[in-house]
Amino acid sequence: MSEATGDSELTYRRVHDAPRELLFDCMTKPEHLTHFWGPAGTTAPLDGITVDLRPGGVFETVMMNDADGSHYTMRAVYIEVHRPDKLVWTEPGTEGGMTTTITFTELGDGRTEVVTHQVNVPEAFRSQEAQAGFLTSLDRFDVYITSLTRKEKR
Repeated sequence: MSEATGDSELTYRRVHDAPRELLFDCMTKPEHLTHFWGPAGTTAPLDGITVDLRPGGVFETVMMNDADGSHYTMRAVYIEVHRPDKLVWTEPGTEGGMTTTITFTELGDGRTEVVTHQVNVPEAFRSQEAQAGFLTSLDRFDVYITSLTRKEKR
């Protein structure tokens, strides 16, 4: 689910059948990020992911277009890192310096709600097409988490 929560804000909510520690690790470890980061039709090669998980640390991903090989680099700097409940980073290179906050909230029944809130979102990222692309990334995250939790239950 996505919603525009202001002129330049977006919020996405998902509930996963997994502990927040696992979800936090998946969002902060390159060996996990490579499996789902980026919209459908892209890949994020492991050697193109940098995570320096501390305030002031770099978070960078290179996403490759599967169809034509073109690439896009997302560069961010962590502002807050509170394992396992909150991550905040800013992308100073985007118009307005987009900031993303991800919270991981245990629901008490083995499930975790993940809320991604973005502020200073450039107009191009707020388009229906861009939001649809972001949702495919969240779908890929769902599939990856499900594959991990199925392995744990075996």
